[in-house]
Amino acid sequence: MTVLLREAIGDRLRHTRTTQHRTLREVSRSARVSLGYLSEVERGRKEASSELLAAICDALDLPMADLLHTVASDMSALAAVANAPTADDAVKSREHADAPYEGGRLLSESVGDKLSDIRLQPVLTHRLPTLTPPRGEVVVAA
Repeated sequence: MTVLLREAIGDRLRHTRTTQHRTLREVSRSARVSLGYLSEVERGRKEASSELLAAICDALDLPMADLLHTVASDMSALAAVANAPTADDAVKSREHADAPYEGGRLLSESVGDKLSDIRLQPVLTHRLPTLTPPRGEVVVAA
């Protein structure tokens, strides 16, 4: 699943605002942005211009550099999870290996049933697919 930049920025802005216990109305007044437009930006429906983003960041007392750095970290963590090898990939590569394989079935490190198993910023975790181990398999963390 691909996450768009505007969605990641919107998620992070909403998270910052709600963490500060502020309403959309408060932030929209402070940033001099319409409430409806701010809502659209937070939901990832509208692409904020750099000027608008600067005004929203100022209203939230959030340096824009921090916002962009955090969004980049969120997106790169999501990309790493999306591109992580699966248990099936490990089995296929083992089948083609020259040396024989002994022991149990190899599982990827990302197998788990909780998103907390993946060290990820809390904002975009709802965009991750549910990761569950195959039935009948034992997962051993290294």
